[in-house]
Amino acid sequence: MAKLKLSKSSLQFQRTQLKLYEKLLPSLDLKRRQLLIEHKKAQEVLREAQAAVRRLADQIGAELPMMAGTELSLQGLVSLKDVRISRDSIAGVRVPRLDGIVCEVAPYSLLATPAWIDRLADRLRDAAELQVRVLTSQERVRILSQAVRRITQRVNLFERILIPVTKQNIKRIQIYLGDLDREAVIRSKLSKAKHQ
Repeated sequence: MAKLKLSKSSLQFQRTQLKLYEKLLPSLDLKRRQLLIEHKKAQEVLREAQAAVRRLADQIGAELPMMAGTELSLQGLVSLKDVRISRDSIAGVRVPRLDGIVCEVAPYSLLATPAWIDRLADRLRDAAELQVRVLTSQERVRILSQAVRRITQRVNLFERILIPVTKQNIKRIQIYLGDLDREAVIRSKLSKAKHQ
């Protein structure tokens, strides 16, 4: 850290810095609170998406128990063709948002395959969408966690280091300048007494 200059210009600089820090701190704290709220919302959306995946797996098992004993090759029945993801800005942090997906069902013979294949194709499409939703939500939570951590570090830097150190520097400079003023008054009184 640079050595503190004990002068009036340094005092003015420290006061300016203190005003700047105190002006920036509320906006940083507001941003931190907004990010915390969005982070909690994103975690809740992620939990809901994961629960939906589990419910769908249970539903598929309950609706289509005949899948367990089949020798049909279902490989490539449903394929993911396109994922549309856009970016939202939350307090200056860019996070992904799932706009939709496009799934393609491979052509299959309606006469040569069981009737439940239609229902299976629908459920697989739903499962693909839910999996993409979970992945997008996980990325959103990760980005927001990182942003919350960074902004919290900045708020702590201002609150616990920069503002207290600047106040302490101002106090040291004021004491030093006050001592110089007293010394000057005493010297002038002594010189005045000598002239008399």
